[in-house]
Amino acid sequence: MQSMLSTALAAFLLLTNCTSKMTSATAGLPAFDTQGHRGARGLFPENTLPAMQAALDLGVTTLEMDAHISRDGQVLLSHDPYINPAHELLPDGSEIPAADKKKYVLYNMDYSDIRAFDVGSKRYSSFPEQQLMPAYKPLLSEVLDYTQAYLKKHRLPQVFYNIETKLKPETDSKYHPAPEEFVARLMEVLEEKQLLPWVIIQSFDVRTLQVLHQKFPQVKTALLVENTSGFEKNLKKLGFTPTIYSPAHRLVTPALIAAAHQQRIRVIPWTVNELEEMRRLKQMGVDGIISDYPNLFLKL
Repeated sequence: MQSMLSTALAAFLLLTNCTSKMTSATAGLPAFDTQGHRGARGLFPENTLPAMQAALDLGVTTLEMDAHISRDGQVLLSHDPYINPAHELLPDGSEIPAADKKKYVLYNMDYSDIRAFDVGSKRYSSFPEQQLMPAYKPLLSEVLDYTQAYLKKHRLPQVFYNIETKLKPETDSKYHPAPEEFVARLMEVLEEKQLLPWVIIQSFDVRTLQVLHQKFPQVKTALLVENTSGFEKNLKKLGFTPTIYSPAHRLVTPALIAAAHQQRIRVIPWTVNELEEMRRLKQMGVDGIISDYPNLFLKL
């Protein structure tokens, strides 16, 4: 009897320990978060499935990406609010004329039309190491499904999804819906996929994060910053304590890190593309790094 009780107790403790670890892993964030910017923009066409797969193969802990809304209400991946002639082509493979630089606004197009554009075959002068290939702007739902299946197939650890909402007050109803609708569309996809514990929503637009915090307070948030107003003023403007404070890397100082950590806010700078700068920031105490070149994390 004593042996049976001991065995049962051991099994209970093991189960409790495993459950505790699973809960911690789901709710927490990586000790040091390596984020592939737009997947792996320096190596593959940005915000595409090949870029996300490359980042996974390189062992990132988080996939960073940008979200927009099409005319028919679909959430898709794209940094720019229009088809960008600098590195994207018309459906027939031809160049976008200079006069049409901002003609193809995503919010004014149905997703089926957006998908027809080639966003991977044109050389992007800012990223000469990119591998050229036919590619399209995928739906967020497709990226999530693809990633989850890829992780399972290759027995890779679960990654986080850091999704940026691309909004500005001055372009409401021009390049995107108002924050309330944007958040509703985004969260509809994320709730359907049941991935909220693994999601971070980031934005320069505090309105988006405020709506998210009011309606979905359980979701992790990241305040993106490129201004010089300072940590306290930016937090006051936001109006609540985010999970992450994500400044341009040139703005990071030991004092900023200390102030953020005092409030239990993580500091994850963007976009760091030099190995020595990565090392300097990590030694300073940042909690992660966003980079176009996730291959550099292997040397960090």
